[in-house]
Amino acid sequence: MRRFLLFVLLAASLAAATPKKPKLVLVIVVDQCRYDYMTRYRADFKGGFDRLLKNGASFTSAHDDFFPSLTAVAHAVLLTGAMPSATGIIGNEWLDRKTGKPTTSVSDTETKTIGGKGGTGSSPHLLLVDTVGDQLKAANGGRPRVIGISCKDRSAILPAGHKADAAFWFDENTGEYVSSTYYMTALPAWVKEFNSGRPAAEYLGVTWLGHQIPKTATIPYKAISSSPFGNRLTGTMAERAIASEQLGKHDDPDLLSVSFSSTDYVGHDYGPDSPEEHEALLETDRVLDHLFQIVDREVGLSNVVVVLTADHGVAPRGAGGRFPLTIIKDTVQNALTAKYGEGKWVAGNWDVLVYLNRDLIAQKKLEVSEVNAAAAEALRKLPHIARAYTREQLLDPKAKWGATGRLIRNGFNPERGADVVFLPEPYWVFTDSQYTHGTTYDYDTHIPLIFMGSGINAGTYKQSARSNDIAVTLAEILRVPKPSAAVGRVLTEIFAK
Repeated sequence: MRRFLLFVLLAASLAAATPKKPKLVLVIVVDQCRYDYMTRYRADFKGGFDRLLKNGASFTSAHDDFFPSLTAVAHAVLLTGAMPSATGIIGNEWLDRKTGKPTTSVSDTETKTIGGKGGTGSSPHLLLVDTVGDQLKAANGGRPRVIGISCKDRSAILPAGHKADAAFWFDENTGEYVSSTYYMTALPAWVKEFNSGRPAAEYLGVTWLGHQIPKTATIPYKAISSSPFGNRLTGTMAERAIASEQLGKHDDPDLLSVSFSSTDYVGHDYGPDSPEEHEALLETDRVLDHLFQIVDREVGLSNVVVVLTADHGVAPRGAGGRFPLTIIKDTVQNALTAKYGEGKWVAGNWDVLVYLNRDLIAQKKLEVSEVNAAAAEALRKLPHIARAYTREQLLDPKAKWGATGRLIRNGFNPERGADVVFLPEPYWVFTDSQYTHGTTYDYDTHIPLIFMGSGINAGTYKQSARSNDIAVTLAEILRVPKPSAAVGRVLTEIFAK
């Protein structure tokens, strides 16, 4: 009897420690937002960031625990809690071995784009695991509304999951928000109304920090995404979704994921220490402030759990430098040609992923592992390459991994993974952009992580946390099973006792 009473008391204690179930979960991702922005610009934040930092539980040591730290890879981790090795989202793009053609993380030739000029659509069908939103739907008879919004298709689609009601993203050709036949046959009336007002057009010709957005261009609205105004449009779209979809006003909790992409585009163009990135963050601060006002008016912030994080950081120029990405392909191509003879040896190279031509390897009757090893060795001899691994090394069950190797292994999916992956030395980048990310170094992996809501203790938390922890913590708050492949921990230290 005594043991039973202790069990009841323990269960009651645990139940009391978990925040009340919210009416709405609002997940905010600020693309390419390093943690140090929260401290460096703290005095400048007067809006949404300020509210979060004052009223939220903020982790000072939250990191991506995988490689590569890229947009699609991280967005797939955030609400699945799984490693890329399980999600199957190993890059923004990779080689589809079945078709022999490149694929993006959300490519789906079985769907069509709804809105804009149409064309091939996008979906989460390449995501191999479920999300918090999927579990929320399953546990509540499909009734909760789950929606994703971003400038980028992958950033709208991947956090929302397979069972989402909708994902909307910005079409740079038309300046409209679009979706896919995966979700619907026609855009909702409120999205059509939003697009009909041509909100993006008002920024054509506008100058910000000396940069004029052209009135005419090959891709008319691309420069808006690469300005602070892209985040303003995404914020307004999110506000319309909250009001029009009645989010947070249903019997069951709803989930809205909003990813702000313009900080990433601006960061790639101008770098993390630039006035332009500073301005993009200040605009995001203002956008978040207005978004929180709308949420409070429509739902009441006391009924909402907010999570703010980032997908990755970015490398400063520092003591390093930049090489064009083509040097990777050329180095491997030249080395294999010299060793094995003529042929197109490289099937594709995206970011840190290198795929070799297996048809050519078979034609020349060579061992795949031998050719992979030769390619990796050629990259190791290249200046400012810290490491290069073959798929055989990453699949070796007897291999012992250090801290860096473990992150790289966490990002390797056997079916989709590259033949060779490489890691540059610190502060060195191999990219066609001015600045980039994707490594295991702190400037790429150290991200902000803030929970805010009723029943969450505000304050600064120095405990280590991973982006994988977001999904399982939200599942605990929502009282639903954690996503099936999640490996994170519940951040119980933030729950009010």
